Amino acid sequence: MTDTSGATNPIGRRTVLIATGTTAAVLAVGAAAPEAPTAATPDATPAAAAAVCTLTKEMTEGPYYLDGALVRADVTEGKAGIPLKLALTVVNDSTCAVIPNALVEIWHCDALGEYSGYVGNNGHSEPDDGTFLRGGVLTNSAGLANITTIYPGWYRGRCVHIHVKVHTGVTLTSDGSFTGGSELHTGQLFIDETITTAVAKISPYSTNTVTRTTLAQDSIYDDGGAASGLMTLTALGSSTSSGYTGTLTLGVQQS
Repeated sequence: MTDTSGATNPIGRRTVLIATGTTAAVLAVGAAAPEAPTAATPDATPAAAAAVCTLTKEMTEGPYYLDGALVRADVTEGKAGIPLKLALTVVNDSTCAVIPNALVEIWHCDALGEYSGYVGNNGHSEPDDGTFLRGGVLTNSAGLANITTIYPGWYRGRCVHIHVKVHTGVTLTSDGSFTGGSELHTGQLFIDETITTAVAKISPYSTNTVTRTTLAQDSIYDDGGAASGLMTLTALGSSTSSGYTGTLTLGVQQS
């Protein structure tokens, strides 16, 4: 089972604005976005300064979504892999103003290509609690959501990717999850092939024997750079195993 089943389904007319780096500024519809990751300052505070905003459509949810994700800043649950710290900023697509208290939810496969709640669909037998590498946090006053995870693996037919949803108006529940609100965006986050190639040489990724689909071969990613969810990655240390920070600004339509 692969994540391509939703690729041909009609996608809603909502658009989402995505800007590179950690700042959001004056809207420039149709401006070109970079194809490869560039240097970024992971801890910089998003502000209305010199970034370029680009509109793009949403992407398919895919078959591996589960309701009831936990609201938490660290979704790793001890899963082996290279650290990946996401810094995702949510802004209003009309004004580029940041949106605080938006729930940014992510989910993705582990190093061997398995999703929690669906372990075994991609050929591996491992413990499955239905929650690993799933969860999200509310954006802070600067519209920033910081989530700690691991670098995703891959499975047959899809490149390395992370799923993302943005909700507003949610209510946090006593079991650590959330309910209600409005779902404003469903998309996917991608990573430059140069970095993924280096990661694939390191255990446990190197034990994944499935032939890896590249960005250029993927049925979902359309070579649109940041406009299609390509994150800017910054190394956390001097080696690949030290991990990365991945940044992207997501702009959503607010009614």
